[in-house]
Amino acid sequence: MNTHSTPARIALQGMSKAYGSMYANQDVGLSVAAGEIHAVLGENGAGKSTLMKMIYGVTTPDAGQIFWNGEPVQIKSPAQARALGIGMVFQHFSLFETLTVVENIALAMDEKIPISALSARIIEVSERYGLPIAPQRLVHDLSVGERQRVEIVRCLLQNPKLLIMDEPTSVLTPQAVEKLFETLRQLAAEGCSILYISHKLDEIQSLCDSATVLRQGKVSGHCQPKSETVETLAQLMIGRALPEYKHAHQTVGEVRLHINQLSMSTDDPFGVDLTDVNLTVRAGEIVGIAGVSGNGQAEFLSALSGEKRASSADMVQIMGQNAGHLDAAQRRNLGLGLCFVPEERLGKGAVPAMSLSENALLTAYQSPKFSMLRHGLMQRKNMRAFARRCIDEFQVKAEGTHSAASSLSGGNLQKFIMGREILLAPKLMIVAQPTWGVDVGASAFLRQRLLDLAAEGVAIVLLSEELEEIFEIADQIAVIAHGRMSPICPIEDTTPEQIGVWMSGLFEAKTSADA
Repeated sequence: MNTHSTPARIALQGMSKAYGSMYANQDVGLSVAAGEIHAVLGENGAGKSTLMKMIYGVTTPDAGQIFWNGEPVQIKSPAQARALGIGMVFQHFSLFETLTVVENIALAMDEKIPISALSARIIEVSERYGLPIAPQRLVHDLSVGERQRVEIVRCLLQNPKLLIMDEPTSVLTPQAVEKLFETLRQLAAEGCSILYISHKLDEIQSLCDSATVLRQGKVSGHCQPKSETVETLAQLMIGRALPEYKHAHQTVGEVRLHINQLSMSTDDPFGVDLTDVNLTVRAGEIVGIAGVSGNGQAEFLSALSGEKRASSADMVQIMGQNAGHLDAAQRRNLGLGLCFVPEERLGKGAVPAMSLSENALLTAYQSPKFSMLRHGLMQRKNMRAFARRCIDEFQVKAEGTHSAASSLSGGNLQKFIMGREILLAPKLMIVAQPTWGVDVGASAFLRQRLLDLAAEGVAIVLLSEELEEIFEIADQIAVIAHGRMSPICPIEDTTPEQIGVWMSGLFEAKTSADA
């Protein structure tokens, strides 16, 4: 750790950044020693991403100073950050599907290296850190875990002295997470400093030496996570204790969704075909669908929502009616019973340039309860009232109903989209990644709302790559792997480790006779 004779690897003093009258960061300071794994904690909108972007040269601070190994520096670009020895692995990968691993890495290197020499370096670094990856493999053939290895190896080839990792485990199996932690601990032991951002407090507690807590853009505290519990970390982060989930166990009702031998080929050259998928979801139950990204979840969601229609109408039954031949709007209108939260917030869940009140209209326009259309004309007063209710009831941080969807942080936009669908009082709700990138307090709130819906008799399909989430609130669990659906299992009859094995495709799928 840091001493008077050894300056910090990186130290921030008085870092501030404002957008208009709103401060993203205000007078933020932190210090990371050589070989230290340092967490940055905070709610959505607390300023974590802005702070990391200032360190990496993506965003210019309004005020403040960065010290690198004790010397003041100005970091004006990512290239300058990399030249200093700063690498960053972003939450969302930036890889070209049609190129090989070595070609992708070559594009990101600041120095020009012959492909053969670069391939040799990739093999050397990947083997040294236990991140095996073949340089000549095409990216579209890689699993999500393997793609993350490419991103990490790309950083490691530049011999970083500071590695920034933003939500690195959101798409990994439990086994892959543990392997990643082994790599990070090895890097730290060799003197590399790590700034680690995650909403998973158990990870922070297990991995990190120290933590800086941000709240509303300001530093609200520092701690040593290994000396804390998950509960005390949450309290430091959100200023209050996490609520305990309230499960209202009740007898399930009639079948609201039935998937029967659904097979569907994908139009995406890098997609996954669905093969003989079976699923039944009843009123009052939550069925969780786990899986590693890229194994057919997107195709399954398209088949459920109506974005892509099935070859036979009876392959998808909603509220007892054949719906495989219906489009998305027609499925939503089956007794106004289906509501849908897509994985992609901007683009599918909300239109970026439209205001929150206009985005409310997108799925609520036919609801007689909210009367947003009259004789084909928009009723803006009712639109604003509905959007305001979403903002207030779901604690969305926004300037008002006029705010563009693109102006909200990812977590706050997610709360708005979830609120919009929940307030429509669905009979069947299909939710994809409901708390992805959402802070621990908001995650607990949204999960409890789903539990409350189930207690009211709503049937819920929960697609999530957060195993913890499924085990906390679902009644049953299944896995999608390689376009196939595993058997459905009661939560109490399995473990995260077993589901992790299933996520790699090692299960016996149900036959049509079993379905």
